[in-house]
Amino acid sequence: MIVENTQTQMRKGILEYCILSIISRGEIYASDIIAELKNANLLVVEGTLYPLLTRLKNNGLLTYNWQESTSGPPRKYYVLSPAGAEVLKRLDTTWEELSYSVTTALKGRTLPNSNQTSEETKKTQS
Repeated sequence: MIVENTQTQMRKGILEYCILSIISRGEIYASDIIAELKNANLLVVEGTLYPLLTRLKNNGLLTYNWQESTSGPPRKYYVLSPAGAEVLKRLDTTWEELSYSVTTALKGRTLPNSNQTSEETKKTQS
């Protein structure tokens, strides 16, 4: 269905940005990245995350280091590289511009099955 395809494409389009943003806070283990994404209602499984992390690393946006674990084998912790920080900075600008554009485009539209505009709906929900 077209709606599900569009929703999937929208999520894919921002997933790398969200991952880079999470990693920018400091070194982080992959399962903690998944937990952060889940907390943000971006459900991602390991089979999706690991290839993305590998691609970001191969593109020079991430590095990693191994740390000993008290409960099993050593763990790989990801860190943003200087190139990754620069890309994230550019993506922040892109996100701000895109967010403004979408908000502006949606302003004043009539919602389906309603005579209210999106602005009126926000006011009545407040």
